[in-house]
Amino acid sequence: MSDTVSNRTELTALMAYARMGDTVVVHSMDRLARNLDDLRRIVHFLTERGVQITFVKEQLTFIGEDSPMAQFLLSVMGAYRGRKRALSDAEIAAIKAQIASGKPKAYVARDFGISRETLYQYLRLQE
Repeated sequence: MSDTVSNRTELTALMAYARMGDTVVVHSMDRLARNLDDLRRIVHFLTERGVQITFVKEQLTFIGEDSPMAQFLLSVMGAYRGRKRALSDAEIAAIKAQIASGKPKAYVARDFGISRETLYQYLRLQE
């Protein structure tokens, strides 16, 4: 379940519930943590409690008795750069032009197939 950065209730519930011998299966590292430090903290917390954690996309499993190589892989694989941009620079310029001409942001977002929040992120990105 997706959650905001400050309100990660499902993750908090998982971490409170997980017991020794459990296995937590996660689609990919970027679905579990917001950044590398967060990822390391969560993996360490769970494995210290005897919980195995498996990342399907990265094909990695951590059990708490991990070798230095496993910790290195966690750091390297966890240093993801985020999601690829949905729009090109030319499309972003077109968005800015439409908004400057007075077209409502909701309509512009719909025309480009993005959410209003994504539209606002693009507008902030190139200020």
